[in-house]
Order: sequence, then C-alpha cells, then structure tokens
Amino acid sequence: MVSRRQVAIIPARGGSKRIEKKNILEFHGKPMLAWTVEAALQAGLFDRIVVSTDDPEVAEIARRHGASVPFLRTNHADDQSPASLATIESLRQLRDELGEEFEVVAQLMPTCPLRNARHIIEAMDHFRSRAAKSQISCCKFGWMNPWWAATLSPEGRPTPLFADAMRARSQDLPELYCPTGAIWVAQVEHLRAHQTFHAPDSVYWPMPWEASIDIDTREDLRMAELFHTMTRSGR
Repeated sequence: MVSRRQVAIIPARGGSKRIEKKNILEFHGKPMLAWTVEAALQAGLFDRIVVSTDDPEVAEIARRHGASVPFLRTNHADDQSPASLATIESLRQLRDELGEEFEVVAQLMPTCPLRNARHIIEAMDHFRSRAAKSQISCCKFGWMNPWWAATLSPEGRPTPLFADAMRARSQDLPELYCPTGAIWVAQVEHLRAHQTFHAPDSVYWPMPWEASIDIDTREDLRMAELFHTMTRSGR
C-alpha cells in the first residue's frame, strides 16, 4: 500500500437530464470539465487528480486535459446517488485496485467552471488552519434576502418563514450562507466513517458567490457565461 497526502476527485457522470452531456459541454472554448481539471493542476497541491466517470468519452476528455482516469465508475453512477458516494467509491478503487491510500480528499464538481486554482489553494489553507475533518464551500446569499422568504397560498397570501425578520432592517439581520459544490474537503477516514461531507463537525469556507456558480440549468449556464465574459473584460 502506498500512502499519499492529497487527492482531488472530480465526479463527472456521462448522463445529465436537464443539459445533455453537461460535464463536457463547451464552455468558452473548452469542455466544462477541463476548467476544473486545469484549476486542480494549477493549484499544485495534489498527488493525483482523478476524474470519476462512467463514460468513456468523458474519460478521454479528462485525460486529454491532464487528469487521471485509472478506472471507470460502476457503482453510484446513476443520477440519484450523491456525489459524495461517487468520491468514496473512487477512494475505494484507488486503494483496492491501485494500492494507493490518501489522507485528504478534495471533491471538485466539474459544473463550477468559475472556481479557479486560487480558490482551491485558499480552501485547502482554511481546511488546514482550522484542523478541520470536513469542510464545505459556501457563499453569501446575494441580492435576494432569504430572511424575507415566504410561501404563497393559492390566493397569493404570504406566510413568512421568519416572521420577526420581516419587521427588521436588512442591515440589522445576520448574513446567511448557502453551500456550494465548488470545493469540498475531508480527511479520508472521516469521510468514510460518515459517508458524507455533511458530517456533524464540518465547517464552512466562504468563497465569492460568482465563483460558486454550479451549473445545473440553462439559466445557470447563461449566468456563468456572463460572469466569465465580465471577468475577462475587467468589468
């Protein structure tokens, strides 16, 4: 058994319901997946960067851009399985099939193309500085204030989720954060024990919300394309 320090695992199934072949869809000149692979490589922190996929086409694109695809995923390859289980399965395959055991794993979703190497480095620094066992990236809610959320009856009557907050000024309310799939980190044994990054003692790492965009719909894709263009033009 070879003991290594850190591995990045990028779960990238071949199928997608709302956007066909989403993980390899072209995004500003290269496949969506390539942005995450290249960010992980540029971070320079990982002993191995593995793309976990059930699809030979995705595997070929991943290898072309510098990732390792030592095996295809056979378990947890459906659209119902959480990405965490795919990552745990990859860790098992690395151990059982290649004899490689790792201390720390970073799960990087390929649908977050605006997350870059600097974000990964900062996330890993935060993980180490907190002596964390599990860490999930998050971002502040944007211009929509979740404290003012309400449900609507068929007649259009609102029921506030936080009734007291409706009477408060927005600047007097604490900031709220939303988890994002961009960069999840865990000690491998801790992840195996809990079978999820959402462990009771997990910490959050805040990152810029525009870099956190996780593409799931065509609307998400258009927003990510807009922010990418604005960033490149210096706006």
